[in-house]
Amino acid sequence: MSNSIPVILSKTFSEFKGIKHGFFTRNGGTSRGIYSSLNCGYGSEDKKEHIIENRRRVSRKLHINPEALLTIDQMHSNKVILVPKLWDHDSAPQADGMITNESGIGLGILTADCAPVLFADSRQGVIGACHAGWRGALGGIIEKTVEKMVSLGSLRQNINAVVGPCISQLSYQVSKEFKDQFVTTDQSYSLFFEEDGREHFRFSLCNFILNLSERSKIENCEIIRRDNYTETETFFSYRRSKFNQEKDYGRCISVIAMNF
Repeated sequence: MSNSIPVILSKTFSEFKGIKHGFFTRNGGTSRGIYSSLNCGYGSEDKKEHIIENRRRVSRKLHINPEALLTIDQMHSNKVILVPKLWDHDSAPQADGMITNESGIGLGILTADCAPVLFADSRQGVIGACHAGWRGALGGIIEKTVEKMVSLGSLRQNINAVVGPCISQLSYQVSKEFKDQFVTTDQSYSLFFEEDGREHFRFSLCNFILNLSERSKIENCEIIRRDNYTETETFFSYRRSKFNQEKDYGRCISVIAMNF
């Protein structure tokens, strides 16, 4: 049953021996109602037993132990941690990025519009994962994740990154005040906004992350261009749940692990 759950794969990572990964959708789980069905977020109000089973199914799909599928208490920061050992969800550290050079540990990122970004240096045996919403991306989460991988011996030119499904530019309307936060940081960031009527713009989160990856000297960054907001049967979306006045929302999970 668990091996039948759908998963989106990166062309880049699929070519690497020893790297297991997956960008999972909302399908193939046990949750009900607004959480239907593969909700993997303990931060939601879904039944805990459903979340545990959903994460178990993800683990089995990737052939890792369920206890080794780690997620963090995400807070839209630029904090990145080294993962030398396992923890349970009640003691998950606050951060938005993780790296490890340990085999068998699954680094999981939970999203519902924000971008999951997975990293791999298959030569050095270092992997990373980060949660990149607009605030974390603007605050430096991409750069910090790369820097942390370098501290474990990776060379920037050997690091590959994949930006997973997130809210698309077409679905991401923002205010002038939102745009100003970017432009005051760097005038060139205006390239990631398209005008959408008076005082409104459309923001491209994935292209912004691509730019940050290039600035971090990563030579290969793949984007999986899928839209959380409009693909209602495939992904969870925070913004869509707010539009529909739902009380809560589920979280998709994206995972990377090594089996060297």
